[in-house]
Parts: sequence; structure tokens; C-alpha cells
Amino acid sequence: MLTLRPARAADLAEITDIYAHAVLTGTASYEYEAPDLAEITRRFTAITQDKFPYIVAQDEGRVFGYAYASHFRTRPAYRFIVEDSIYIAPDAQGRGIGTLLLGELLARCEALGFRQMIAVIGDAAVNLRSARLHSAMGFAECGRITGSGFKFNHWCDTLVMQRALNGGTSTLPA
Repeated sequence: MLTLRPARAADLAEITDIYAHAVLTGTASYEYEAPDLAEITRRFTAITQDKFPYIVAQDEGRVFGYAYASHFRTRPAYRFIVEDSIYIAPDAQGRGIGTLLLGELLARCEALGFRQMIAVIGDAAVNLRSARLHSAMGFAECGRITGSGFKFNHWCDTLVMQRALNGGTSTLPA
């Protein structure tokens, strides 16, 4: 049975493999070289020390995907907005795991009091699943950066999508 739970250090080798596949074969990430376990551990530690949610989808001891929220930008005025990241193992894509992870991530970010979530989708023309997932979960397109990345010998556009949390901008933050 698939379960969602907070990620832990023991998951980082599988998370590293999932992300490496995305980096080396796709354009969702504009990194050219896959970070090693030490770098993924550093990133995980920075995100979780800042108390952002970082979750995995697991079944029978295997991590099938992960998602986390982190700073959209680090300046104080941005403190009510987060950016999401979701990656699914290649053999687990198309099974609804992204929907489960994003739903849980949204709930956790709302519980933490955030007011907006941003999705920054690399190579929007190719990564249509991500755009469709975010749209189905209430995100709306709020911008497109044409030719913002260059990977695998072609220019990539970045799609920016946004979803209000906790009433968004309808009221002042606490």
C-alpha cells in the first residue's frame, strides 16, 4: 500500500537516483550533471532545517516519488510564498503519485500558514504532465519565460504557475 510520510535521511539514496534520472534524461531540471548523494543530503538538510515539508511516497520499502516545498526567494517579503518540487521514479509515472504528493504538500504548507505556492516548470512544452497536474490541483499560469534554459541542444521555456493558500492575498498575514 502506498503511503506518504516525511522523508528521512535513509531515503536520500533513492531520492538521489530519482532526481539523477530526471536531470540526465529530461528537462524538468535545468541542471546538466546529477548531484551526488552528498549534495542531495546537503539540500535535504537545508530544506528540513528551515522546517519546510519534504515527503516521500513509499510502498513495500521503496520510494516511488518525493516532493518538497522550499523558499521561492529568500528575502523577507517573500516569506509567505513557497515553491514546490515533485519528482517521480520513471517506472512509477502516470499512476497518480504526483497528485497524492502535491495534495499532501499543499495541505502541509497551508497548515504552516503559507499564502501562495509557486510551481516553476522547466521546458513547459515537454513537461506537460507537470503543467496538467498543477492545473488540476488549482494552479493557474501566471507567466512564461521564453528561452530561459538551454539543455539537450534546444531552448526551453519555463512555465510559472501559482495557487493561493489560506486565502492568498484576500487578507493580511497573521
